[in-house]
Amino acid sequence: MNWTPRRKRLAIVVAGLVVLSAAAAFVLNAFQSNLVFFFSPTQVFNGEAPTSRVFRVGGMVKTGSLERRGTEVRFVVTDFSHDVPVHYVGLLPDLFQEGKGVVAQGQIQSGGVFEAAQVLAKHDENYMPPEAQKALDDAAQQRASKTLKEGS
Repeated sequence: MNWTPRRKRLAIVVAGLVVLSAAAAFVLNAFQSNLVFFFSPTQVFNGEAPTSRVFRVGGMVKTGSLERRGTEVRFVVTDFSHDVPVHYVGLLPDLFQEGKGVVAQGQIQSGGVFEAAQVLAKHDENYMPPEAQKALDDAAQQRASKTLKEGS
């Protein structure tokens, strides 16, 4: 095969495109596998959350739901419309409390219990993760519209 300057340039361009495409595929694959979506307890209840993937669930820690046995912790995350039971093994953040905002990352198990690998608590009195605040606001709106419909 005769390698003219034009063919050499074309081969270099094609090789560069192949390398660039492979690098882009690796980056997109890594990004996709590390992407974690947020769901409210209502969305989990409605089956919108993935069953075989890690995701985050957030809302308020239901008052009276906290049970501790050493480093094993069980509690319920609520958006005041639906509840998600959570099981976690590890140390909880210092600001974790009943009645306060929380986001847990993990997976739903076959029994409907959310197995958390990480628990995040709000860091001051005025902060709640935006996704959790939106979920709570949406649940409050749904309750209000449901109450109005029942009253009519």
